Amino acid sequence: MNFHIITIFPEALESYFDSSILKRAQKNKFIKIKFYNPRDYAKDKHKVMDDKPFGGGPGMVFKAEPMIKVIVSAISNSKFLISKQIPKSKFQKIKVIFLTPSGKQFNQRMARNFAKKYDNLVLVSGHYEGIDARVEKVIKNLKFKIENLSVGPYVLTGGELPAGIVVDAVSRHIPGVLGKKESLEEKRGVGIPTYTRPEVFEYGGKKYRAPKILLSGHHKKIEEWRKKHAK
Repeated sequence: MNFHIITIFPEALESYFDSSILKRAQKNKFIKIKFYNPRDYAKDKHKVMDDKPFGGGPGMVFKAEPMIKVIVSAISNSKFLISKQIPKSKFQKIKVIFLTPSGKQFNQRMARNFAKKYDNLVLVSGHYEGIDARVEKVIKNLKFKIENLSVGPYVLTGGELPAGIVVDAVSRHIPGVLGKKESLEEKRGVGIPTYTRPEVFEYGGKKYRAPKILLSGHHKKIEEWRKKHAK
C-alpha cells in the first residue's frame, strides 16, 4: 500500500511515521509513505499557495492551481496516467481522500475496506479555512474516486492528524504490518481488559489481582471471558 500525503507541514507527521510499527512496516516494504508539499507547486518565487477568501471573512484559503498540480503529481506517482484510454478497472486501485470536518465519519470498516480495495491512497490535508472548492470538481472530472472524510465530530487546525490516523488505521489491515493476525481487534473485539505480571500488584496499601480465569490455562473459558468483556 502506498500513502501519498499532501500537506504544507510534513514535519508534523514524519516523526510519528518514523517510529514503532509503521517504521518497521516501511522498512519491510509493506507500506510506503510519501509527502507532497503544495508550496512546491506554487508559481511565484515566494511559493505562496493561499489567498484571502472571496466574500470576505477570516483566514486564508488554499488556491486551486497548486493544489490541483500537487494532487495530479501524487496520482502520477501512483503509476497512473490521466487518460481516457485507461480501463475503468484501473481507477479502482487509487482513491483520493479530502480530510475535512464536514466529511463522512471514518471508521474501522472503512479502514479494512481501503486496505483490501486500493493500492494507493492520496490524502489531502487542508489547513486554515480550507481548499478552493474547484479543486475537488477538477479531480472528479478527471474520473478519480474522491471521498470526504472526518475523523471525529470536532474541528482541528489542519488535516495532518487525520491523515496520520487514516494511515495508521489502514496499515493495520495490510498483511505483514502487524506481527500476528491475531493482533487485529476484529478477532476478539476491542476494550478487553488486559493484564501482565505480577499476578498481584500492590499500591497504596491495597492489592490488585489479575483475574484468576486468565491464569487458569483453560483456553475455552478464557475466550468466553474475553468475548464477555469485549466492547
